[in-house]
Amino acid sequence: METITLSISEIIEMAWDDEVSFEAIFEITGLKESEVIKVMRDNMKPSSFRMWRKRVSGRPLKHSKKLKYGLCI
Repeated sequence: METITLSISEIIEMAWDDEVSFEAIFEITGLKESEVIKVMRDNMKPSSFRMWRKRVSGRPLKHSKKLKYGLCI
C-alpha cells in the first residue's frame, strides 16, 4: 500500500480521533505508533500530551488488535 504524506496537524488530528487506530495511521502515513507518539510529544504542550497519552492508553480503538471487528476508520 502506498503511504500518503500528511502535515503535522493532520497527523495530530488523526491521533486525537478515537475512531482511527494506530494501525490505520501506519497504513496511511507509514508512521509507527512510537513515531506518532514522538510527533505528538514534539508538537503539543506537555499537559496536552499527557492528557492525550492518558486518553489513548486505555482505549481499545487505538489498537486494532484489541478490536473485535477490525479497523474503525
